[in-house]
Amino acid sequence: MTRRTLTVILHWSVLCLLMLLLAAGSSHAVLSWAFGLAGLAMTGLALVFGLMNGPGPKLTGGLRAAHPWVHRALYALLGWSALAVLTAAAGNALPGPSPRNLLVALLGAGLLHGIFNLWRSTTLNDGALRRMLPVRKG
Repeated sequence: MTRRTLTVILHWSVLCLLMLLLAAGSSHAVLSWAFGLAGLAMTGLALVFGLMNGPGPKLTGGLRAAHPWVHRALYALLGWSALAVLTAAAGNALPGPSPRNLLVALLGAGLLHGIFNLWRSTTLNDGALRRMLPVRKG
């Protein structure tokens, strides 16, 4: 399995698990562990190997400069959320926001991430969505 394939699988798994965990409540042990481990795996891949892709040549100006930093912030929020969910599932709690508040913030950030990539794909036509889809042609 390539790094890209693993990242795509984790990307969509984390999204599905996040929505299921918010719907079921963070007290659901299996979903908590699955989300936490998938989130930490995705964050770990980014920490060890770096971000998968950059802003693309059609993204210019401030958005181009902000792109890698916003992605790093999104990964930091994912890692923090995953760690908070795992520690809560293990019977401890991290200081700071509750796991549920972190999950809601992560969902909001993920929605903005998705909207931004829809804009990139439709307005800039830079293939942002094509690179993230589970099935890649060509």
